[in-house]
Amino acid sequence: MDWKKNDVFQVQIEDMSDTGEGIGKTDGFTWFVKDAVIGDVVEAKVMKTKKSYGFARLMQVLEPSACRVTPRCPSARQCGGCQLQAMSYEEQLKFKENKVRNNLSRIGGLTEIPMEPVIGMDEPWRYRNKAQFPFGKDKDGRIITGFYAGRTHAIIEQEDCLLGVEENQPILDCIRGFMEEYHIAPYEEETHKGLVRHVLIRKGFTTGELMVCLVLNGDVKKLKAPEVLVERLVKLFALAPGLDVAGEAGKAPCAGDAVCAETAAVDKMPVPAAHMVSISCSINREKTNVIMGKEIVNLYGPGYITDYIGNVCYRISPLSFYQVNPVQTRKLYGTALEYAGLTGEETVWDLYCGIGTISLFLAQKAKKVYGVEIVPQAIDDARANAQLNHFENVEFFVGKAEEVLPEQYEKNRVYADTIVVDPPRKGCDSVCLDTIVKMAPKKVVYVSCDSATLARDVKYLGERGYEVKRVRAVDMFPWSGHVETVVLMSRK
Repeated sequence: MDWKKNDVFQVQIEDMSDTGEGIGKTDGFTWFVKDAVIGDVVEAKVMKTKKSYGFARLMQVLEPSACRVTPRCPSARQCGGCQLQAMSYEEQLKFKENKVRNNLSRIGGLTEIPMEPVIGMDEPWRYRNKAQFPFGKDKDGRIITGFYAGRTHAIIEQEDCLLGVEENQPILDCIRGFMEEYHIAPYEEETHKGLVRHVLIRKGFTTGELMVCLVLNGDVKKLKAPEVLVERLVKLFALAPGLDVAGEAGKAPCAGDAVCAETAAVDKMPVPAAHMVSISCSINREKTNVIMGKEIVNLYGPGYITDYIGNVCYRISPLSFYQVNPVQTRKLYGTALEYAGLTGEETVWDLYCGIGTISLFLAQKAKKVYGVEIVPQAIDDARANAQLNHFENVEFFVGKAEEVLPEQYEKNRVYADTIVVDPPRKGCDSVCLDTIVKMAPKKVVYVSCDSATLARDVKYLGERGYEVKRVRAVDMFPWSGHVETVVLMSRK
């Protein structure tokens, strides 16, 4: 059939794509239908077609799937953040585990996959410790904030995302009220005018510390009466009289104190009340989709917050990469540490180390850990975090993993018993993989945010003497199509 835009048809959803779209077929023609769930029979409208497949909009569910649920968020269909809110959480976990298994089989060429049960969340809501909200105006000229609709930059007004912390809403309400009172305009992409582009909010789940960073299209001097905004934000989450969690003004509450010594002690610590610790501005004058600028102007506090993963304390600045789901991050890194099987005698390399999150986890059990990261600010944070936790067996290098690793191996003859990689979505560089093969570590622990590029790299290493011993998916992002995976490979 020659399908045309806006044609309406019925289809049964038989599968789901990696990005969470429902997949169905009519006369051999494949349809991708957003918001449809495996088992649904739906009515859909044609949006765009290619030679053998097309994209369609869900119009109505004629026969709901047994795993269909009512999305808890009223903005779920419009917002681009949650692709799977119409699917029960149990089915999401099955879908993600199958996604990893299928990629390792289809792309990785594995016939036997030692999959272990996916690690899900007991409570898959309010798990994000970080949120970035764009500011704009609605058709009536009213200042709004929320999230971008899927594949657009149209703002869906939503100040209380159910994946984010409850503190987000009063903070946004405070900032919006301040902008209205002082006639501060939000940014307009079309004209490149207006001042406030985004606001970044972070919370330490263990410490209760809050960070607010306004992204400005111009100098901080254009922010009228910043001291008023600071005062209001601080008062919004002021500690009760007599409860001085932060200690001295501007000092992090956990900066290397004895609480870092025992995981059990951290687990049993009462979570302090949320309190404002850091307020800053990020200057971004560029015509770009990149949210944060490189220049940070501090308005209040030390310029960072602190938080724990297990018994390791981390300092987090506005530009730091830090996993957004601290509950699952501990399980993810714990799995990586378990797979590494360290005895205290090993030399370990942690490639794409960021602010040293995995490096410091590994340093608890390793003889020596080397971390590599291309972002200089991240390495500054990593070194500070090592000092914060009194780790002396960690060393960090700034540079590309595919350049630092060969240099240290070939020139300085640095070796590795175990190599841990946690690369970006594109996976490992081929030069990096070749150097791993030359260094011939006994174990490679691969932490991945994209099981397709993971499978590609697993195949590459598998053809050069490594075999997959253990695989486990960790659901870091409930209600989205994304999943993290940890793979243990051993040299044959």
